[in-house]
Amino acid sequence: MNRTATLAIVVVALAGAALTALAYWPGFMTWDAIRQYGQVVSGDFDDWHPPAMEWVWHRLTAIHAGPAPMVLLQLALEWGGLALLAVWAARQRRRWLAAVILACGFLPFGLALSGEVLKDCLMAGALLAATATLAWAEPDRRAAGWRIAGIVLLVFASTLRFNAFLATVPLAVALLPATWWRGKARLAAAIAATSAVMIAALPVANRLLEAKPSGVGLSLVIFDLGGISHFSGQNAFPPIADFDESDDPAGIVSACYDPSKWDRYAWWGASPCDIGFDNVQEAFAAQHISPYRWWLDQVVAHPVAYAEHRLAHFNINTRLFSRDPTERAVQIDPPPNEWGYRVTPSLLLSAIDQAAVWSTSTPLGWPIVWIALALGILVAAPALPSRRVIVPLALSSFLYGMGYAAFSVASELRYHWWTILAAAIAAVITTNDLVDGATVRRSRLILAGAPAILTLFACLAWRIVVPA
Repeated sequence: MNRTATLAIVVVALAGAALTALAYWPGFMTWDAIRQYGQVVSGDFDDWHPPAMEWVWHRLTAIHAGPAPMVLLQLALEWGGLALLAVWAARQRRRWLAAVILACGFLPFGLALSGEVLKDCLMAGALLAATATLAWAEPDRRAAGWRIAGIVLLVFASTLRFNAFLATVPLAVALLPATWWRGKARLAAAIAATSAVMIAALPVANRLLEAKPSGVGLSLVIFDLGGISHFSGQNAFPPIADFDESDDPAGIVSACYDPSKWDRYAWWGASPCDIGFDNVQEAFAAQHISPYRWWLDQVVAHPVAYAEHRLAHFNINTRLFSRDPTERAVQIDPPPNEWGYRVTPSLLLSAIDQAAVWSTSTPLGWPIVWIALALGILVAAPALPSRRVIVPLALSSFLYGMGYAAFSVASELRYHWWTILAAAIAAVITTNDLVDGATVRRSRLILAGAPAILTLFACLAWRIVVPA
Protein backbone atom coordinates (compact mmCIF):
# COMPACT_ATOMS: atom_id res chain seq x y z
CA MET A 1 0.00 0.00 0.00
CA ASN A 2 1.41 3.41 -0.95
CA ARG A 3 1.52 6.51 1.20
CA THR A 4 -1.13 8.22 -0.90
CA ALA A 5 -3.74 5.64 0.08
CA THR A 6 -2.83 5.94 3.76
CA LEU A 7 -2.95 9.72 3.57
CA ALA A 8 -6.36 9.57 1.86
CA ILE A 9 -7.73 7.36 4.64
CA VAL A 10 -6.39 9.69 7.34
CA VAL A 11 -7.85 12.74 5.59
CA VAL A 12 -11.29 11.13 5.28
CA ALA A 13 -11.24 10.05 8.94
CA LEU A 14 -10.22 13.53 10.07
CA ALA A 15 -12.97 15.03 7.90
CA GLY A 16 -15.56 12.73 9.48
CA ALA A 17 -14.46 13.63 12.98
CA ALA A 18 -14.30 17.33 12.10
CA LEU A 19 -17.83 17.23 10.68
CA THR A 20 -19.29 16.22 14.04
CA ALA A 21 -16.91 18.38 16.08
CA LEU A 22 -17.74 21.52 14.12
CA ALA A 23 -21.49 20.90 14.22
CA TYR A 24 -21.69 20.09 17.94
CA TRP A 25 -18.83 22.16 19.36
CA PRO A 26 -17.96 22.26 22.23
CA GLY A 27 -20.01 19.10 22.78
CA PHE A 28 -23.64 18.43 23.55
CA MET A 29 -24.27 17.86 27.26
CA THR A 30 -27.38 15.86 28.14
CA TRP A 31 -28.79 15.69 31.67
CA ASP A 32 -26.56 12.66 32.28
CA ALA A 33 -23.46 14.51 31.09
CA ILE A 34 -24.34 17.56 33.20
CA ARG A 35 -24.58 15.38 36.30
CA GLN A 36 -21.30 13.70 35.39
CA TYR A 37 -19.50 16.99 34.77
CA GLY A 38 -20.60 18.23 38.18
CA GLN A 39 -18.74 15.28 39.68
CA VAL A 40 -15.81 15.84 37.31
CA VAL A 41 -15.45 19.39 38.65
CA SER A 42 -15.85 18.38 42.30
CA GLY A 43 -13.84 15.16 42.08
CA ASP A 44 -16.51 13.50 44.24
CA PHE A 45 -17.80 10.46 42.31
CA ASP A 46 -20.76 8.17 42.81
CA ASP A 47 -21.51 5.11 40.71
CA TRP A 48 -24.81 6.14 39.05
CA HIS A 49 -22.80 6.96 35.91
CA PRO A 50 -19.44 5.30 35.22
CA PRO A 51 -16.80 6.75 37.56
CA ALA A 52 -14.08 5.57 35.15
CA MET A 53 -15.43 7.95 32.52
CA GLU A 54 -15.60 10.76 35.05
CA TRP A 55 -12.02 10.04 36.15
CA VAL A 56 -10.79 10.29 32.56
CA TRP A 57 -12.83 13.44 32.01
CA HIS A 58 -11.42 14.93 35.21
CA ARG A 59 -7.89 14.36 33.88
CA LEU A 60 -8.81 15.90 30.53
CA THR A 61 -9.97 19.11 32.19
CA ALA A 62 -6.29 19.83 32.88
CA ILE A 63 -6.01 20.36 29.12
CA HIS A 64 -9.32 22.15 28.60
CA ALA A 65 -12.45 22.59 30.71
CA GLY A 66 -15.90 21.55 29.59
CA PRO A 67 -17.25 18.84 27.28
CA ALA A 68 -14.85 19.45 24.36
CA PRO A 69 -12.02 17.09 25.48
CA MET A 70 -14.44 14.22 26.06
CA VAL A 71 -16.12 14.66 22.67
CA LEU A 72 -12.70 14.77 21.02
CA LEU A 73 -11.71 11.56 22.83
CA GLN A 74 -14.88 9.83 21.64
CA LEU A 75 -14.24 10.96 18.07
CA ALA A 76 -10.55 10.00 18.22
CA LEU A 77 -11.37 6.46 19.32
CA GLU A 78 -14.16 5.97 16.79
CA TRP A 79 -12.48 7.50 13.75
CA GLY A 80 -9.07 6.22 14.79
CA GLY A 81 -10.52 2.70 14.88
CA LEU A 82 -12.18 3.16 11.49
CA ALA A 83 -8.97 4.52 9.99
CA LEU A 84 -6.90 1.61 11.32
CA LEU A 85 -9.42 -0.88 9.93
CA ALA A 86 -9.41 0.90 6.57
CA VAL A 87 -5.59 0.86 6.40
CA TRP A 88 -5.66 -2.84 7.31
CA ALA A 89 -8.00 -3.46 4.38
CA ALA A 90 -5.99 -1.28 2.00
CA ARG A 91 -2.77 -3.13 2.89
CA GLN A 92 -4.46 -6.26 1.59
CA ARG A 93 -5.26 -4.43 -1.68
CA ARG A 94 -8.95 -4.31 -0.72
CA ARG A 95 -9.47 -0.63 -1.41
CA TRP A 96 -13.22 -0.96 -1.93
CA LEU A 97 -13.46 -2.46 1.55
CA ALA A 98 -11.34 0.34 3.01
CA ALA A 99 -13.67 2.95 1.51
CA VAL A 100 -16.84 1.28 2.75
CA ILE A 101 -15.45 0.79 6.27
CA LEU A 102 -14.85 4.53 6.42
CA ALA A 103 -18.34 5.11 5.04
CA CYS A 104 -19.79 3.33 8.10
CA GLY A 105 -18.61 6.28 10.15
CA PHE A 106 -20.81 8.59 8.11
CA LEU A 107 -24.07 6.93 9.13
CA PRO A 108 -26.15 10.01 10.04
CA PHE A 109 -27.22 8.65 13.41
CA GLY A 110 -23.60 8.09 14.41
CA LEU A 111 -22.47 11.51 13.20
CA ALA A 112 -25.13 13.16 15.39
CA LEU A 113 -24.80 10.86 18.39
CA SER A 114 -21.03 11.19 18.66
CA GLY A 115 -21.44 14.93 19.18
CA GLU A 116 -23.03 14.17 22.56
CA VAL A 117 -21.00 13.31 25.65
CA LEU A 118 -22.25 9.78 26.24
CA LYS A 119 -20.82 6.64 27.78
CA ASP A 120 -22.36 4.72 24.86
CA CYS A 121 -20.23 6.66 22.36
CA LEU A 122 -17.10 6.35 24.46
CA MET A 123 -17.69 2.62 24.82
CA ALA A 124 -18.35 2.16 21.10
CA GLY A 125 -15.15 4.07 20.31
CA ALA A 126 -13.09 1.87 22.63
CA LEU A 127 -14.66 -1.27 21.17
CA LEU A 128 -14.01 -0.12 17.62
CA ALA A 129 -10.39 0.70 18.38
CA ALA A 130 -10.03 -2.75 20.00
CA THR A 131 -11.48 -4.33 16.85
CA ALA A 132 -8.82 -2.55 14.83
CA THR A 133 -6.08 -4.00 17.06
CA LEU A 134 -7.60 -7.45 16.44
CA ALA A 135 -7.42 -6.93 12.68
CA TRP A 136 -3.78 -5.84 12.85
CA ALA A 137 -2.74 -8.59 15.27
CA GLU A 138 -4.56 -11.36 13.44
CA PRO A 139 -1.97 -12.17 10.73
CA ASP A 140 1.05 -11.80 13.01
CA ARG A 141 1.45 -14.06 16.02
CA ARG A 142 4.23 -11.78 17.30
CA ALA A 143 1.96 -8.74 17.48
CA ALA A 144 1.82 -8.77 21.28
CA GLY A 145 1.61 -4.98 21.41
CA TRP A 146 -1.61 -4.92 19.39
CA ARG A 147 -3.13 -7.64 21.56
CA ILE A 148 -2.25 -5.90 24.81
CA ALA A 149 -3.57 -2.57 23.54
CA GLY A 150 -6.81 -4.26 22.50
CA ILE A 151 -7.30 -5.95 25.87
CA VAL A 152 -6.68 -2.64 27.69
CA LEU A 153 -9.30 -0.93 25.51
CA LEU A 154 -11.79 -3.73 26.20
CA VAL A 155 -11.24 -3.56 29.95
CA PHE A 156 -11.83 0.19 29.76
CA ALA A 157 -15.00 -0.35 27.72
CA SER A 158 -16.18 -2.82 30.36
CA THR A 159 -15.96 -0.12 33.03
CA LEU A 160 -18.50 2.04 31.20
CA ARG A 161 -21.65 -0.12 31.27
CA PHE A 162 -22.64 -3.04 33.48
CA ASN A 163 -23.75 -5.01 30.40
CA ALA A 164 -20.63 -4.16 28.35
CA PHE A 165 -19.15 -7.61 28.96
CA LEU A 166 -21.56 -9.00 26.36
CA ALA A 167 -19.76 -6.87 23.76
CA THR A 168 -16.22 -7.15 25.08
CA VAL A 169 -15.84 -10.87 25.80
CA PRO A 170 -16.03 -12.11 22.15
CA LEU A 171 -13.40 -9.57 21.10
CA ALA A 172 -11.22 -10.33 24.13
CA VAL A 173 -11.19 -14.08 23.41
CA ALA A 174 -10.28 -13.40 19.78
CA LEU A 175 -7.39 -11.17 20.87
CA LEU A 176 -5.80 -14.00 22.82
CA PRO A 177 -3.23 -16.10 20.91
CA ALA A 178 -5.07 -18.81 18.98
CA THR A 179 -3.29 -21.59 20.89
CA TRP A 180 -4.99 -20.32 24.06
CA TRP A 181 -8.51 -21.02 22.82
CA ARG A 182 -8.12 -23.71 20.16
CA GLY A 183 -10.16 -26.75 21.18
CA LYS A 184 -13.38 -26.94 23.16
CA ALA A 185 -11.81 -27.16 26.62
CA ARG A 186 -9.41 -24.28 26.01
CA LEU A 187 -12.15 -22.19 24.42
CA ALA A 188 -14.42 -22.72 27.43
CA ALA A 189 -11.58 -21.76 29.78
CA ALA A 190 -10.77 -18.64 27.71
CA ILE A 191 -14.41 -17.56 27.71
CA ALA A 192 -14.70 -18.11 31.47
CA ALA A 193 -11.48 -16.21 32.22
CA THR A 194 -12.21 -13.23 29.97
CA SER A 195 -15.80 -13.07 31.22
CA ALA A 196 -14.59 -12.91 34.81
CA VAL A 197 -12.18 -10.08 33.98
CA MET A 198 -14.69 -8.06 31.95
CA ILE A 199 -17.54 -8.47 34.45
CA ALA A 200 -15.24 -7.49 37.33
CA ALA A 201 -13.86 -4.43 35.53
CA LEU A 202 -16.68 -2.05 36.47
CA PRO A 203 -17.02 -2.87 40.20
CA VAL A 204 -13.24 -2.97 40.61
CA ALA A 205 -12.86 0.43 38.91
CA ASN A 206 -15.62 1.87 41.07
CA ARG A 207 -13.93 0.56 44.19
CA LEU A 208 -10.50 1.86 43.19
CA LEU A 209 -11.95 5.30 42.47
CA GLU A 210 -13.81 5.25 45.79
CA ALA A 211 -17.13 6.01 44.11
CA LYS A 212 -20.03 6.26 46.53
CA PRO A 213 -22.71 3.58 46.01
CA SER A 214 -25.91 5.12 44.63
CA GLY A 215 -28.09 2.04 44.35
CA VAL A 216 -28.17 2.36 40.57
CA GLY A 217 -28.76 -1.39 40.20
CA LEU A 218 -32.10 -0.90 41.91
CA SER A 219 -33.46 0.76 38.76
CA LEU A 220 -33.52 -2.61 36.96
CA VAL A 221 -35.05 -4.33 39.99
CA ILE A 222 -37.81 -1.70 40.28
CA PHE A 223 -38.58 -1.77 36.56
CA ASP A 224 -38.87 -5.57 36.57
CA LEU A 225 -41.00 -5.61 39.73
CA GLY A 226 -43.29 -3.04 38.13
CA GLY A 227 -43.59 -5.18 35.00
CA ILE A 228 -44.26 -8.34 36.98
CA SER A 229 -46.95 -6.50 38.96
CA HIS A 230 -48.59 -5.21 35.79
CA PHE A 231 -48.73 -8.53 33.97
CA SER A 232 -49.47 -10.74 36.98
CA GLY A 233 -52.06 -8.46 38.59
CA GLN A 234 -50.27 -8.85 41.93
CA ASN A 235 -48.10 -6.37 43.79
CA ALA A 236 -44.54 -7.69 43.47
CA PHE A 237 -42.91 -4.92 45.52
CA PRO A 238 -41.77 -5.40 49.13
CA PRO A 239 -43.98 -4.00 51.93
CA ILE A 240 -43.78 -0.21 51.85
CA ALA A 241 -45.11 2.01 54.64
CA ASP A 242 -48.35 3.85 53.78
CA PHE A 243 -48.42 2.42 50.26
CA ASP A 244 -49.58 -1.03 51.38
CA GLU A 245 -52.51 0.56 53.20
CA SER A 246 -53.96 1.61 49.85
CA ASP A 247 -57.22 0.00 48.75
CA ASP A 248 -55.63 -1.19 45.53
CA PRO A 249 -51.82 -1.39 45.72
CA ALA A 250 -51.57 -3.75 42.74
CA GLY A 251 -53.72 -1.42 40.67
CA ILE A 252 -51.59 1.60 41.56
CA VAL A 253 -48.39 -0.25 40.66
CA SER A 254 -49.87 -1.43 37.36
CA ALA A 255 -51.03 2.08 36.46
CA CYS A 256 -47.46 3.33 36.97
CA TYR A 257 -45.99 0.85 34.54
CA ASP A 258 -44.65 1.95 31.16
CA PRO A 259 -43.02 -0.87 29.15
CA SER A 260 -40.72 1.55 27.33
CA LYS A 261 -38.83 2.85 30.38
CA TRP A 262 -38.64 2.95 34.17
CA ASP A 263 -38.66 6.76 34.54
CA ARG A 264 -41.98 7.05 36.37
CA TYR A 265 -40.38 5.28 39.33
CA ALA A 266 -37.46 7.76 39.33
CA TRP A 267 -37.37 11.13 41.03
CA TRP A 268 -36.97 12.93 37.67
CA GLY A 269 -39.86 11.21 35.91
CA ALA A 270 -42.89 13.05 34.62
CA SER A 271 -46.04 12.17 36.60
CA PRO A 272 -43.99 10.26 39.18
CA CYS A 273 -45.50 7.11 40.59
CA ASP A 274 -46.64 6.88 44.23
CA ILE A 275 -44.10 4.11 44.56
CA GLY A 276 -40.63 5.27 43.63
CA PHE A 277 -36.92 4.72 43.88
CA ASP A 278 -36.45 6.31 47.30
CA ASN A 279 -39.23 4.54 49.17
CA VAL A 280 -38.41 1.17 47.57
CA GLN A 281 -34.77 1.59 48.54
CA GLU A 282 -35.79 2.53 52.09
CA ALA A 283 -38.15 -0.46 52.31
CA PHE A 284 -35.42 -2.93 51.33
CA ALA A 285 -32.96 -1.35 53.77
CA ALA A 286 -35.41 -1.09 56.69
CA GLN A 287 -36.43 -4.75 56.40
CA HIS A 288 -32.89 -6.01 55.67
CA ILE A 289 -34.05 -7.52 52.40
CA SER A 290 -31.62 -8.11 49.54
CA PRO A 291 -33.15 -6.39 46.46
CA TYR A 292 -31.61 -8.94 44.16
CA ARG A 293 -32.82 -11.94 46.17
CA TRP A 294 -36.31 -10.41 46.30
CA TRP A 295 -36.17 -9.77 42.55
CA LEU A 296 -35.13 -13.37 41.86
CA ASP A 297 -37.92 -14.72 44.08
CA GLN A 298 -40.49 -12.66 42.16
CA VAL A 299 -39.14 -13.78 38.80
CA VAL A 300 -39.33 -17.42 39.89
CA ALA A 301 -42.82 -16.92 41.32
CA HIS A 302 -44.11 -15.14 38.19
CA PRO A 303 -42.05 -16.37 35.22
CA VAL A 304 -44.76 -15.73 32.64
CA ALA A 305 -45.40 -12.18 33.82
CA TYR A 306 -41.65 -11.49 33.84
CA ALA A 307 -41.30 -12.86 30.30
CA GLU A 308 -44.27 -10.77 29.10
CA HIS A 309 -42.73 -7.66 30.61
CA ARG A 310 -39.30 -8.30 29.15
CA LEU A 311 -40.65 -9.13 25.68
CA ALA A 312 -42.85 -6.02 25.70
CA HIS A 313 -39.84 -3.88 26.56
CA PHE A 314 -37.50 -5.60 24.09
CA ASN A 315 -40.04 -5.09 21.31
CA ILE A 316 -40.05 -1.35 21.97
CA ASN A 317 -36.33 -1.15 22.69
CA THR A 318 -35.34 -2.76 19.36
CA ARG A 319 -38.15 -1.15 17.27
CA LEU A 320 -39.50 -4.53 16.15
CA PHE A 321 -43.24 -3.85 16.10
CA SER A 322 -42.85 -0.37 17.46
CA ARG A 323 -41.86 3.09 16.34
CA ASP A 324 -39.56 5.34 18.36
CA PRO A 325 -41.68 5.32 21.51
CA THR A 326 -40.16 7.66 24.02
CA GLU A 327 -38.15 10.56 22.72
CA ARG A 328 -36.12 11.89 19.84
CA ALA A 329 -33.43 9.48 18.65
CA VAL A 330 -30.83 12.25 18.96
CA GLN A 331 -31.03 15.42 21.02
CA ILE A 332 -31.15 18.94 19.55
CA ASP A 333 -32.16 21.18 22.47
CA PRO A 334 -29.53 20.96 25.22
CA PRO A 335 -30.70 21.42 28.80
CA PRO A 336 -29.21 24.41 30.62
CA ASN A 337 -26.11 23.93 32.73
CA GLU A 338 -24.49 26.14 35.35
CA TRP A 339 -21.23 26.45 33.41
CA GLY A 340 -22.86 27.94 30.32
CA TYR A 341 -21.70 25.33 27.79
CA ARG A 342 -24.03 25.20 24.81
CA VAL A 343 -24.06 24.13 21.19
CA THR A 344 -24.57 26.97 18.72
CA PRO A 345 -27.27 26.34 16.07
CA SER A 346 -25.94 26.21 12.52
CA LEU A 347 -26.84 24.91 9.07
CA LEU A 348 -24.36 22.05 9.51
CA LEU A 349 -25.89 21.06 12.85
CA SER A 350 -29.39 21.20 11.39
CA ALA A 351 -28.39 19.12 8.35
CA ILE A 352 -26.76 16.36 10.42
CA ASP A 353 -29.62 16.36 12.91
CA GLN A 354 -32.33 16.12 10.24
CA ALA A 355 -30.47 13.35 8.41
CA ALA A 356 -30.08 11.44 11.68
CA VAL A 357 -33.75 11.78 12.61
CA TRP A 358 -34.82 10.70 9.12
CA SER A 359 -32.46 7.71 9.07
CA THR A 360 -33.71 6.39 12.40
CA SER A 361 -37.23 6.18 10.99
CA THR A 362 -35.89 3.71 8.39
CA PRO A 363 -34.36 0.23 8.85
CA LEU A 364 -31.04 2.01 9.56
CA GLY A 365 -32.51 2.93 12.94
CA TRP A 366 -34.22 -0.36 13.82
CA PRO A 367 -31.81 -2.26 16.09
CA ILE A 368 -33.65 -5.55 15.62
CA VAL A 369 -32.68 -5.54 11.93
CA TRP A 370 -29.00 -5.09 12.80
CA ILE A 371 -29.22 -7.80 15.46
CA ALA A 372 -30.71 -10.16 12.87
CA LEU A 373 -28.02 -9.15 10.37
CA ALA A 374 -25.29 -9.97 12.90
CA LEU A 375 -26.89 -13.37 13.52
CA GLY A 376 -26.92 -14.13 9.81
CA ILE A 377 -23.29 -13.09 9.43
CA LEU A 378 -22.36 -15.60 12.12
CA VAL A 379 -23.87 -18.34 9.95
CA ALA A 380 -21.75 -17.44 6.91
CA ALA A 381 -18.56 -16.23 8.63
CA PRO A 382 -16.91 -19.57 9.55
CA ALA A 383 -16.31 -20.24 5.85
CA LEU A 384 -14.81 -16.80 5.10
CA PRO A 385 -11.12 -15.79 4.93
CA SER A 386 -11.66 -12.84 7.32
CA ARG A 387 -13.50 -14.95 9.91
CA ARG A 388 -10.99 -14.13 12.68
CA VAL A 389 -12.28 -10.55 12.56
CA ILE A 390 -15.85 -11.09 11.37
CA VAL A 391 -16.93 -13.72 13.91
CA PRO A 392 -15.97 -11.87 17.13
CA LEU A 393 -17.24 -8.57 15.71
CA ALA A 394 -20.62 -9.99 14.68
CA LEU A 395 -20.90 -11.97 17.91
CA SER A 396 -20.16 -8.81 19.92
CA SER A 397 -22.89 -6.97 18.02
CA PHE A 398 -25.43 -9.79 18.42
CA LEU A 399 -24.84 -10.55 22.10
CA TYR A 400 -24.79 -6.91 23.13
CA GLY A 401 -28.00 -6.18 21.22
CA MET A 402 -29.78 -9.26 22.56
CA GLY A 403 -28.60 -8.44 26.07
CA TYR A 404 -31.15 -5.64 26.19
CA ALA A 405 -33.83 -8.31 26.42
CA ALA A 406 -32.79 -8.69 30.07
CA PHE A 407 -30.54 -5.75 30.95
CA SER A 408 -32.49 -2.62 30.08
CA VAL A 409 -34.64 0.00 31.79
CA ALA A 410 -35.12 2.44 28.88
CA SER A 411 -35.50 2.45 25.11
CA GLU A 412 -33.18 5.18 23.85
CA LEU A 413 -31.63 4.33 20.51
CA ARG A 414 -28.18 5.40 21.72
CA TYR A 415 -27.88 2.12 23.62
CA HIS A 416 -27.65 0.29 20.29
CA TRP A 417 -24.96 2.37 18.60
CA TRP A 418 -22.34 -0.36 19.06
CA THR A 419 -24.74 -3.06 17.83
CA ILE A 420 -25.43 -1.02 14.68
CA LEU A 421 -21.84 -0.01 13.98
CA ALA A 422 -20.35 -3.45 14.64
CA ALA A 423 -22.95 -5.22 12.48
CA ALA A 424 -22.39 -2.73 9.66
CA ILE A 425 -18.62 -3.25 9.64
CA ALA A 426 -18.96 -7.04 9.92
CA ALA A 427 -21.41 -6.95 7.01
CA VAL A 428 -19.10 -5.00 4.67
CA ILE A 429 -16.12 -7.27 5.45
CA THR A 430 -18.33 -10.31 4.83
CA THR A 431 -19.59 -8.86 1.55
CA ASN A 432 -16.05 -8.12 0.40
CA ASP A 433 -14.93 -11.67 1.16
CA LEU A 434 -17.82 -13.00 -0.92
CA VAL A 435 -17.16 -10.59 -3.80
CA ASP A 436 -13.50 -11.61 -3.78
CA GLY A 437 -14.54 -15.20 -4.44
CA ALA A 438 -14.84 -16.88 -1.05
CA THR A 439 -16.68 -20.17 -1.47
CA VAL A 440 -19.76 -20.60 0.70
CA ARG A 441 -22.44 -23.22 0.11
CA ARG A 442 -25.68 -21.81 -1.29
CA SER A 443 -27.68 -23.36 1.54
CA ARG A 444 -25.47 -21.59 4.09
CA LEU A 445 -25.87 -18.27 2.26
CA ILE A 446 -29.64 -18.67 2.27
CA LEU A 447 -29.60 -19.38 6.01
CA ALA A 448 -27.30 -16.41 6.54
CA GLY A 449 -29.61 -14.01 4.74
CA ALA A 450 -32.84 -15.31 6.24
CA PRO A 451 -32.75 -13.59 9.69
CA ALA A 452 -32.27 -10.06 8.35
CA ILE A 453 -34.63 -10.49 5.40
CA LEU A 454 -37.44 -12.01 7.46
CA THR A 455 -37.00 -9.47 10.26
CA LEU A 456 -36.98 -6.56 7.83
CA PHE A 457 -40.11 -7.90 6.12
CA ALA A 458 -41.89 -8.28 9.49
CA CYS A 459 -40.94 -4.74 10.56
CA LEU A 460 -42.10 -3.22 7.29
CA ALA A 461 -45.33 -5.23 7.21
CA TRP A 462 -46.25 -4.13 10.73
CA ARG A 463 -45.56 -0.49 9.94
CA ILE A 464 -47.63 -0.63 6.76
CA VAL A 465 -50.58 -2.40 8.38
CA VAL A 466 -50.65 -0.60 11.73
CA PRO A 467 -51.31 3.14 11.43
CA ALA A 468 -48.97 5.62 13.13
